[in-house]
Amino acid sequence: MENYSSKVMDHFRNPRNVGEMENPDGVGHVGNPVCGDIMELYIKVKDGIITDAKFKTFGCGAAIATSSISTELIKGKKLEDALKLTNAAVAEALGGLPKVKMHCSVLAEQALKKAIDNYLVKTTGKGLGIEFKEEDHEHAACDSDEEKK
Repeated sequence: MENYSSKVMDHFRNPRNVGEMENPDGVGHVGNPVCGDIMELYIKVKDGIITDAKFKTFGCGAAIATSSISTELIKGKKLEDALKLTNAAVAEALGGLPKVKMHCSVLAEQALKKAIDNYLVKTTGKGLGIEFKEEDHEHAACDSDEEKK
């Protein structure tokens, strides 16, 4: 088992903002077919501010932890500020991730951007213009600690 920070373990064991959101303003769905991680991020937006965020993730402990911390980091933020959230910032907020688990923070960043893109398409007819490709990030096979939160 990789060495995880106490913050990663806390967000894995006690994830925040888990579950589907009724009538979300934006949804971001991403997956990694190699390791099997699947993330879905839901956002509510009012006056350009993310007022609520929830997630459902199927994957390893790091995938669940990065989803959880991401929701905490974006709540209350303006859309343009939330878009600045990087995978490195997600990992840093968790006290770091093992190198082989950094792909989980990339998926969290992508799920957020896709949720915002989905919201913009719905409300303005024009999204971010970002295409996400599987080869945009590196990944390693996930641990056997698969869970669904």
